[in-house]
Amino acid sequence: MFKSKVLCVGSATLDTFLTIESSLSSLKLGDKVLVQSIEKHSGGGATNSAAALSKLGLKVKVLTKLGDDHDADFILKELKKYKVKNVCLHQSKKSTDAATILSSVKEKDRIIFVHKGASADLSVTDFKSSALKVDWIYLASLMGKSFQVARYIVQNKKEKVKLLFNPSLYLAKQGKNSLRAILAATEILVLNKEEAQALLNTTSGDFTFLLQGLHRCGPKTVIITDGRKKMQALANNYTYSLTPPNIQIVHTAGAGDAFTAGFLAGIIKHYSFEDALQLGQVNATSVIQHIGAKNKLLTESEAKELIKKYKIKITKRKI
Repeated sequence: MFKSKVLCVGSATLDTFLTIESSLSSLKLGDKVLVQSIEKHSGGGATNSAAALSKLGLKVKVLTKLGDDHDADFILKELKKYKVKNVCLHQSKKSTDAATILSSVKEKDRIIFVHKGASADLSVTDFKSSALKVDWIYLASLMGKSFQVARYIVQNKKEKVKLLFNPSLYLAKQGKNSLRAILAATEILVLNKEEAQALLNTTSGDFTFLLQGLHRCGPKTVIITDGRKKMQALANNYTYSLTPPNIQIVHTAGAGDAFTAGFLAGIIKHYSFEDALQLGQVNATSVIQHIGAKNKLLTESEAKELIKKYKIKITKRKI
C-alpha cells in the first residue's frame, strides 16, 4: 500500500435510496406510493472520499461525528470494509446524519430529504492533535458549530500538510470573505459550477472568470465540475478542460466525491496533472452507473483499464 496519509474531515450519512415508477410531479398529499426498490448505503463527503482514497491504495483515516445508533453501526461497518478508521473520540447525543433519496424511473429525477444531526456536532475536543499529523487533509463540508473545526484545522495544521477543500453549496453561499482563511491555506479547491458562482457571488458562467477569481482567493489549483458538461481546471498557469464520457447514468450520488478523491490520489501518487484528472473522472464514471456513493469505486488497476477504454481527451491551454 502507498504510505502517504490522508485525513478526510466532514460528514457521514446513512443514505436510503427509494425508486418509484411514478413521476415525482404527479405525487400529491395523501398518496400511497409503491416503491420499486430500496437500497441503503453509507454516504457523506468524509466517508465517501476516505473509501475512494483507500480503494486506490492510500492510507486514510476519517474524522466525522456519529450518533449512538444503528445508523452509526452501519456506517462504521462499511468503513471497516474499506480499512478506514474514524478518529473521532466521542459520539453525539444527536442522531447520525441521514438522507432519503426518492428517484423516479419515469422522470429520471429525484428529491432528496436530508437530516443533519451528529456531523454538525463535531468539535475540537473530539480528536487528538496527532490526528492532523498527515500529508494531506481532505476538508469536505462542515455545517453548524462543526465549522469551527475547519477553522481550527487551518490554524493548527503544520505548514507541510497540504489541504484540499471541497465545500458544499451551503458553505459556498457564505462567500469568499467568510471562507478567506481556509481558501488562503488551500492547495486544491474542487467544487461545481453552482458552488463556484455562489462563492464568488456572481451569475457569470464564464469559466475563465470563475477559475481566475477562485485562484486569486488562494488555492493553487482550482477545479470546477459541471455534471455531464466539460470540467474545467486551472493549475501552474494553464487551464484544462475535460469532457466526461457519454455513458448511461443510474445515479449521481457520490460522483463529486469519487472524482475529487481520484484526482487527489493521482496527485499524491505523482501522476501528471492530466492523468490525475482522468483518474478522478473514471472513478466518478464508475460510481454513477450504480446506486450508492461508494458502489463500484475503483482500484488503481481498474481505473487504469477504464482510462484506456474511454480515451478521455483533455485540452490544455497556457493562460
